[in-house]
Amino acid sequence: MVATPIGNLEDITFRAVKVLGLVDVIACEDTRHTMQLLSHYGIKKRLIACHAHNEKESAKGILELLDGGMNIAYCSDAGTPGVSDPGARLVEAVRESGRHRIIPIPGASASVSLVSVAGNIGKSFTFEGFLSPKKGRRTSRLEALFAQKNAFIVYESPFRILKTLEDIKAVSSSCRIVLGRELTKTFEEIMTGTPDEVILQLKAKDKIKGEFAVLVVPEANDDNTEEDSEPEA
Repeated sequence: MVATPIGNLEDITFRAVKVLGLVDVIACEDTRHTMQLLSHYGIKKRLIACHAHNEKESAKGILELLDGGMNIAYCSDAGTPGVSDPGARLVEAVRESGRHRIIPIPGASASVSLVSVAGNIGKSFTFEGFLSPKKGRRTSRLEALFAQKNAFIVYESPFRILKTLEDIKAVSSSCRIVLGRELTKTFEEIMTGTPDEVILQLKAKDKIKGEFAVLVVPEANDDNTEEDSEPEA
């Protein structure tokens, strides 16, 4: 399972490039997208599609290739496979077969990249991924996340980012937002502030473009000091 760049093509490990060059077949979310990455590094391999709409059926074919002695790499369009991306069902199918090893090749992740520039967020955070497109479910989930009193990260599209920020504001207008837009890409932006402040920054743009990662820090958890480690009497 090979993590690939989330934007900048240089954000790939030496190990990932080596693995992609050595395997017999590369399964991927989008063959056209992966071909661009492979071309950048001069790698020519057979590609097979394994995406959210055919993941279950593709897993069967991939297992047959593995049983035939082939080494196969899987990569999603960007980031680490299985993290809000296809790949999880493939991993389950291969593991259930009990016949092959599954090896993680770590690399880029939008969520961890955002945390690295966020400052104090507390000692832990929850990765939520994409929220429901339905307002009621989205609001209910946000309320549950805030109730945990930990920082949390959601991914969002340019079409729903303002609605999601408004929903966050409705639950907690005083929380801290760290919003990453187009992380690692040419027009990368990091916006910080209260929900209102970040909403104003977005609304000031002529057009909202790009993919978003949103780190939400509840006001009471904006601290990462260590608790007393002494056992209670």
